Amino acid sequence: MPTWLGELLAMQKRSQALRRAGKTATIGRMNMNRRQFLASTSAITLAAGLGPGASQSARAAESEAVLVISNSEAGAPNQDPIRASLLNAGAYLIYDRLVEQDVDQAYHPHLAESWETSADGMTWTFKLRQGVRFHDGEPFNAATIVWWIGKYRGGVNDTLVDAIDHVETPDEYTARFVMKRAAPNLIYNLSSVFMGIPSPKSYDAAGDSYGVIEAIGTGPYKLESLAVGQETVLVANEDYTWGSDLSGNKGAPYIKRLTLREIPDASTAFLELKTGGVGMVIGVPDEFLPQLRAETNIGVKSLPGLGVTYLMFNSKSEPFSDITVRQATALAVDQGAILKSVFSGVGVEAHQFLISSLTESKVDPKFEIRYDIAKANELLDKAGWARGSDGVRAKDGKPLKVQLSTQSETAFRRTAEIVQAQLKALGMVAEIVTFDSTTIRDQFRKGEHQLAVSHYDWNNADILDWFYSAKNIPYPNSTMWNDPRSEELHDVAMLQSRTWDERVANFKKYQEYLLSQFVFVPLHEPVLNVAYNSTRLTLRDKFFPPFSIVDVSVVE
Repeated sequence: MPTWLGELLAMQKRSQALRRAGKTATIGRMNMNRRQFLASTSAITLAAGLGPGASQSARAAESEAVLVISNSEAGAPNQDPIRASLLNAGAYLIYDRLVEQDVDQAYHPHLAESWETSADGMTWTFKLRQGVRFHDGEPFNAATIVWWIGKYRGGVNDTLVDAIDHVETPDEYTARFVMKRAAPNLIYNLSSVFMGIPSPKSYDAAGDSYGVIEAIGTGPYKLESLAVGQETVLVANEDYTWGSDLSGNKGAPYIKRLTLREIPDASTAFLELKTGGVGMVIGVPDEFLPQLRAETNIGVKSLPGLGVTYLMFNSKSEPFSDITVRQATALAVDQGAILKSVFSGVGVEAHQFLISSLTESKVDPKFEIRYDIAKANELLDKAGWARGSDGVRAKDGKPLKVQLSTQSETAFRRTAEIVQAQLKALGMVAEIVTFDSTTIRDQFRKGEHQLAVSHYDWNNADILDWFYSAKNIPYPNSTMWNDPRSEELHDVAMLQSRTWDERVANFKKYQEYLLSQFVFVPLHEPVLNVAYNSTRLTLRDKFFPPFSIVDVSVVE
């Protein structure tokens, strides 16, 4: 037996022994290329490999599973959607929302059976599902909605509801939002994980401690325990009968006890998947795909991704305060080479900032940023950046040398190396400096970066507000972009769009202007890779996490 396999199996046995003793096996954070990472496994049968002769008690444990959450969700301090700024996947399962959004950006009824908007966008009327109860037995109705919206006022997530003036209740199961201004993006906000609906009775009784010891929603799972930085344990809500149409199973989950755990190392999770210690990995880095596909017991699914990898300029730092240098840099980057060399052809090239599934991403092709090294060199030649005998350009005695910041993850580092080589052909020296994810964010906040490989995951055009609105300088607008025309277009898109079609048109104009100013270099749009042990878990054909977790079952 290989040494690593023996160590891994020994670790699994220690973990099982701790669980039998009622203790918690502490496993730290996982970093998986900033994608959502989930892993599911039967806590006993998948690790120990129980066969047909397993005991009755062992078979009962097959309804247990472990999911490994991503680094971006790790360390969530509570399960309070109203006051939290960070939640893990548990919040999607503890709470339901009025509406849900699928991978194609379409909206589906959930606690709201239907809704309609007035022609002027100033009222939204929701017909609520009847017969729904919270985990504490309290009923869900229109009075819940009045209380719920009010709880956001003045809090960290107030922007989700700030366009709502007040809520009216024509009857027990109708809630009408009367708006301060038209807000076509309200439907997106209502599908957010931060707009899960908690029990008013339990929430008010718990006060500031809510979400740590107890979290009471109407969702398919109940909170059993939360050990911050370690794990969240959920148990099935056996009274659940109101699942949305994003799930094939509208009732109680098949897996009865679910643990959301944090694991620090992607390679460890990969080995656990191979050996049966982990049943599913959602968010597999592209570099693992060839090895996974070679395993006969591993199935792989690929779903549309929700993010873009890009180069971020610091527009206040020389030489990138000059639009000519930014444009030349952008045109010197070959997205096709990055797709092939770094991502093995998985995903697609990115030529603008928004993910391609958004209608707002369909900009005029003339604004798309595409590789053109000849034009890039011409721009710098005309701007007075002359090549020296060593091939490095200089102007006014200053060489064209910059710092290229990146994270330590493989894909980030390899992307930086390809970009470094491509910029060398332009006559620019890019020195790569590697940071962990926490340190690089600190660098961004301090404005100490010049050029950086970055990535976001978000499926709404308001990501442009997040990264390029002047009010968000120095973070998350670490481009330090502050431009009067940009702010004007931002305000029209964010605050003055009366209908969804107007919003789409306004965000297209906003993004086209940002593209024309070369405030970023889009590189790659990934897919979401899902790998699972097909001998241990059953997934339905249309798998959409986290909602489809209620459909997952353990193979008998």
